[in-house]
Amino acid sequence: MTYLFISDLHLSPEHPRLVRGFLDLLTHYQHQQTNLYILGDWFNAWIGDDYSAPWLDEIIVALQRFTQAGNQVFFLVGNRDFALHHVFLNKFQGQLLPEITTLNIAGQTIRLEHGDLLCTDDVSYQRFRKIIRNPLLLALLRKTPLSFRLQLASGFRKKSHAAQQFKSYEVMDVNPQAVEQALANVDILIHGHTHRPAIHTLGNKQRIVLGDWREHDAQILEISPEQPAALQLKKWSY
Repeated sequence: MTYLFISDLHLSPEHPRLVRGFLDLLTHYQHQQTNLYILGDWFNAWIGDDYSAPWLDEIIVALQRFTQAGNQVFFLVGNRDFALHHVFLNKFQGQLLPEITTLNIAGQTIRLEHGDLLCTDDVSYQRFRKIIRNPLLLALLRKTPLSFRLQLASGFRKKSHAAQQFKSYEVMDVNPQAVEQALANVDILIHGHTHRPAIHTLGNKQRIVLGDWREHDAQILEISPEQPAALQLKKWSY
């Protein structure tokens, strides 16, 4: 059994190379009995499970082949695709995880999350997050026309990009106290969001930050309980 962790792919029709890299990943791991964990920001924006397009259909077909081969796909939402829900995942027997999920692999307790909740110094983002994740607001948004949601997502991306230009790296990175709290009852914390792939050792514990997908490669994590070894990020090129 292989446990594969990826994050921050930001797939979209505007970046076909990233889409191809994900499809190649599914093909590569299809016959390895793989549990694939996608820790948020799978897509650059998700406007609703009723959205469809040829590029997305290709991904769905590849995921169907992947799960039909005996593999599993698990997803927890990120800040770009928090509206993704069961309707989409059911198309290929994917499973939606809680925003904070705990696993036990080879006797180690592992906490999974996207990572944005750890960035507590970014007060304006955390405030916006509480508003936009309100279940009532999400329910209302799902009932609006697809064209409206498409414009709304585009506006959010532009505002987010503009806001980041005026924030320091420290503000947008994880808060040490938030990390300490997240690690309190686990051995390993795995997350994405910050786009700063690294393995941090904190005493006898580890914080593993997955990489965002760039034009040619990404930093992913593969854990094989049958062959225990020091955890290392793996470069996935496409």
